[in-house]
Amino acid sequence: MRHIAELPEARAAVDPHGNCIADDTDTLSNAQFRARVDTAASVLHRAGVRPDDVVAVVLPNRVDLVVALFAAWRLGAAVTPVNPGLTDDDIRYQIQDSGAEVVIGESGRAAVTLDVAALSEQAGPVAAATSADSLALIIYTSGTTGRPKGVLLGHENLAAMCAMTIDAIGLNETDHSLLILPLFHVNGIVVSVLSPLLAGGRATIAGKFSASGFFDTVEGVRPTYFSAVPAIYAMLVAQPEGPSPDSSSLRLAICGAAPMPAELIARFEQRFGVPIVEGYGLSEGTCASTLNPAAGRRKPGTVGLPLPGQTVAIMDADGSLLPPGEPGEVVVRGANVMRGYLGKPTETADTVVDGWLHTGDVGYFDDDGYLVLVDRIKDMIIRAGENLYPKEIENALYRHPAVHEAAVVGVPDVVLGEVPVAHVVTAPQATVTVEELTEHCRAELAAFKVPAAIVLTEEMPRNPVGKIDKKQLRVMAARA
Repeated sequence: MRHIAELPEARAAVDPHGNCIADDTDTLSNAQFRARVDTAASVLHRAGVRPDDVVAVVLPNRVDLVVALFAAWRLGAAVTPVNPGLTDDDIRYQIQDSGAEVVIGESGRAAVTLDVAALSEQAGPVAAATSADSLALIIYTSGTTGRPKGVLLGHENLAAMCAMTIDAIGLNETDHSLLILPLFHVNGIVVSVLSPLLAGGRATIAGKFSASGFFDTVEGVRPTYFSAVPAIYAMLVAQPEGPSPDSSSLRLAICGAAPMPAELIARFEQRFGVPIVEGYGLSEGTCASTLNPAAGRRKPGTVGLPLPGQTVAIMDADGSLLPPGEPGEVVVRGANVMRGYLGKPTETADTVVDGWLHTGDVGYFDDDGYLVLVDRIKDMIIRAGENLYPKEIENALYRHPAVHEAAVVGVPDVVLGEVPVAHVVTAPQATVTVEELTEHCRAELAAFKVPAAIVLTEEMPRNPVGKIDKKQLRVMAARA
């Protein structure tokens, strides 16, 4: 197989009746998946899609979305997956910014030009037109600062990232992923769909995530792994105690998108008996750059070792690489680094410098070569000239048994410039006061790092990927 776009044909030729991909309503063999992609490619061709065009897909997680991906790639087109939960205005922005020629979605949705049901209509065969240098995906960042930017990922980026993923977690034909993350971001596409299918395994796309029903799905589907964000693990740990679910099919769980407190990892592993391998990466790096070893020493509190095929380093403000133990900006180099931001040459030049992807994250390598993330550069709080990193304060709060989730942001202060304010969600059935948490912080942290205020809240605001929305928290903290 010379190209990921050829995957449906390659799988069908080797094992036509083998399981390929499923969701809540469809279960497709390799031959059936190839036939669905063939038909969809014909429909898209009839709709005018040609090489180098862009196809937008506004769908929730379902098999049709993966079919649309491969159908567009067959024609040499790129795909921009759109979060169907966005407002109509935000959907139109992404479609217009990406220059999408065709928009696949449910009839009646904003800007949709092709009803997803039409992808199953017979339209005659069409020749493959994918080239090695075709653009594969335009992934829009979560937009924590201003409008989202379109990250340009080529097929070479996807091929490199999938090969690294397969090698890092040891995927083979026996593996079966359970997809619970959204397919409008690279983690869902790369880790839970492309990588297992390329390795000869299979994928099941779960419907809307339910913490209470998750392990029922695991028992029924029998996946070997899944990938999730810290918020999902926190929700699973928060479920009422009951009979232990049958999680024996799972050989590992993967965590990414945001650093996961070591205490939360321990709570999940002790309760459910499934090891978590935490990694780190960005959409601009096609998904992942470091990962705790699936077979080897896992170090909770770190995001693991650099993936083979990538160079991950720590750089100071002058562009010099720093030795182990010295904190600085995390930078990444490798075949997984994006082509750039769509239509934004200045931002691209600022982000990828001399081949190094500048992540905007502060971190350092420990003595064993594992990457420890300190915080986002932009999230650093400067209190009376002292640099504070919210993650350090959050980790201290997590060490209190009553704390389920914690998030710290800086708010303006007329005397000190900026002060930290903590938001805390308490664990189920736990009771704790602000005074108790403040005393806990005083015992754990230097005086200048203790939050100026602690806000007890029932839940955290989140962005579409499930990360805690610190932009919204700053607004809430300023009011508090």
